[in-house]
Amino acid sequence: MDFKNPDTGALNEKELYIFDMDGTIYLGYNVFPFAIRFINNLRKNGKRVLFFTNNASHTTDFYVGKLTRLGFSPTKEEIMTSGDVTIEFLLRHRPGKSVYLVGTDELVENFRAAGINMLNGDEEKADIVITSFDTTLTYKKLDNACRLIRGGAEYLSTHPDFNCPTETGFIPDSGAIAAFVTASTGKVPTYFGKPYRETVEMISEATGISRDKMCIFGDRLYTDIALGKKHGVTAVLVLSGETTPEDVDAASLAEKPDYVFPSLDEVDHVMFG
Repeated sequence: MDFKNPDTGALNEKELYIFDMDGTIYLGYNVFPFAIRFINNLRKNGKRVLFFTNNASHTTDFYVGKLTRLGFSPTKEEIMTSGDVTIEFLLRHRPGKSVYLVGTDELVENFRAAGINMLNGDEEKADIVITSFDTTLTYKKLDNACRLIRGGAEYLSTHPDFNCPTETGFIPDSGAIAAFVTASTGKVPTYFGKPYRETVEMISEATGISRDKMCIFGDRLYTDIALGKKHGVTAVLVLSGETTPEDVDAASLAEKPDYVFPSLDEVDHVMFG
């Protein structure tokens, strides 16, 4: 495929620029220097920036620290995760419900700090089971989740990503863990994060910016790009992470990006010369 994009000048008219993290502005701890330059150029030109990751294995405070060390100079208000969206959903729509979470200790503590009624998995029943990207996953956690779901618990998942890109390749992500649970129980979770409506609604509410004034940059068709295409946000794909040119050619209209660039380096040159 070629990279001839129509009317790239429209990118300059946006007010909020949403960035996926893994595969878009860095890989693991390997930062893309051009991403720092591009984001600094946006801020210098009065644009607002939001870092949004589906990776819920860490908290907002973790990402503030990581992005600061990598050179992006974020504020806490500029960062949001699929874990944040899931917590907000529970507080608004499932208040007081008991939750068993398959996730990192960091994520569990984040849910508990928000006032959610957290279970340890040994209970006979749970109102809700949530699975996420868990780098501390054990068979016991999976067994607990499946048993509680078979017992009638509602099944949710923080995000649908099958793989997480790292500097050494892909590792299994939340969607892969959910696939295990679905295979055992027959239950498909309700997902949060990208590309789901709750994410766009939370971003708009937090920033006060309408969807038509937003632009999202990401490396995945089925999360980043689908978020934009399904909910009226301009979607820009970069080929620095999971997606290949062949994937773009084969994509459905619901996941076909508005723009495609090799990386944020080329976007920066198009917008700022």
